[in-house]
Amino acid sequence: MMDFKIALVAQNSVVLRKKENLENIISWTKKAKQEDALLVIFPELNITGHAGDPRLLEEAEAVPEGPSVESLCKVAKENGIYICSGIVEESRGLYYNTSFLAGPEGYIGKQRKTHLSQDEYFYFKAGLNLPVFDLPFARIGIIVCFDNFFPEIPCSLAVKGAEILLSVHADRFGKWPDSDEVRQKKVKDIKKKWTIRYPCRAKDTGCYEVICNAVGQAAIQFNMVESNHAGGCMVVDPNGNMVAESRSKDIEEEMIVVPLHGKLVAERRREKNCYLKHRRPEVFGILSQPIE
Repeated sequence: MMDFKIALVAQNSVVLRKKENLENIISWTKKAKQEDALLVIFPELNITGHAGDPRLLEEAEAVPEGPSVESLCKVAKENGIYICSGIVEESRGLYYNTSFLAGPEGYIGKQRKTHLSQDEYFYFKAGLNLPVFDLPFARIGIIVCFDNFFPEIPCSLAVKGAEILLSVHADRFGKWPDSDEVRQKKVKDIKKKWTIRYPCRAKDTGCYEVICNAVGQAAIQFNMVESNHAGGCMVVDPNGNMVAESRSKDIEEEMIVVPLHGKLVAERRREKNCYLKHRRPEVFGILSQPIE
């Protein structure tokens, strides 16, 4: 892994406003490039928005053949930057919660969410694969929202060679807060959860954990259950240390740009007690069995 800068964007994406969402993505991508970022990461379903309503599927596209992927590939090439973005994917009449990578060379690959949560079971089919993407500067794994609750996933990606784990979220919290104090508490609450989960994931795998959440009200166009997101971004190094986080205390869009250092990954994995080196897969068979 090389040293480089990564940009994390807590984006507000509204359902049925794909055109506006894409324009916002392109604007943030250009800002990331201006700050010398080589990779910019956006939240789960940031192109189409995330909400518990069947109309979520109306703006689904094929990946990679759809116009949104094509558009971001063009932006990536023009700006010499890599982009991780999320979209409702349609494939042979089925729908997936998908994040994909685009770069100057074009479309790179996708990760379909493998564990669906709450009402997502009504709309999406679960993915089955955990690919690792070999970019010129690092090996990347993508973990979509609820998939991050399963430690087997980051471990699997690390065993496959991932050095950076992009954990993208559209974490919903219920009713929109009616005061500044309550909004700010929602932001604090989401980050508190992350400080429990992600330092462990990073330390266990020897990977950078890069966490990015959707922000704002995604379901404001029609009468449906609210879909509200607290936002927030965070980076945890391979030793489990939080090295950067978004600065805003309120629910609002924000970007942070963070330098990542390849030597930290290499040093962690050379340690005598690096967990990946001491794994005994022959004793883990029970993990592939369902709970009775």
